[in-house]
Amino acid sequence: MKHFKNRALSFVLCMVLIVAMALSMTACGNDSNTQNDGQDQVQTVETKFTFVVVDGEGNETSFDITTDKATVGEALLEEGLIAGEDGQYGLYVTEVNGITADYNVDQTYWAFYVDGEYASTGVDTTEAVDGSTYMFKVEK
Repeated sequence: MKHFKNRALSFVLCMVLIVAMALSMTACGNDSNTQNDGQDQVQTVETKFTFVVVDGEGNETSFDITTDKATVGEALLEEGLIAGEDGQYGLYVTEVNGITADYNVDQTYWAFYVDGEYASTGVDTTEAVDGSTYMFKVEK
């Protein structure tokens, strides 16, 4: 009889575990913010920010950017607003809005700013934050 009670208890515990797992898996699959038309869809978050370009003469050009990219660099590359070379510290931006800055030629470079402050991270690692202003400015 004792053997039967142990088997019954093990069976009940096993069933409870299976039901709990099934419920948690079902809850994980229900996301009220996404639509499911038979295919899994990933919900994307759009970020809106301002991008300012200041050329060597001090002329400013401003862009309103809306993106689903995670970093400012990804968004600006996708828009075709920046170009550069991958280096040991990330993307070294050499061209912004069609304007090239070349330190080897005229000792100018593109300085990157976040909300008016000189950036402490590169454009390709800076998170795109809704409402922020990012700027590239030609500096000597």
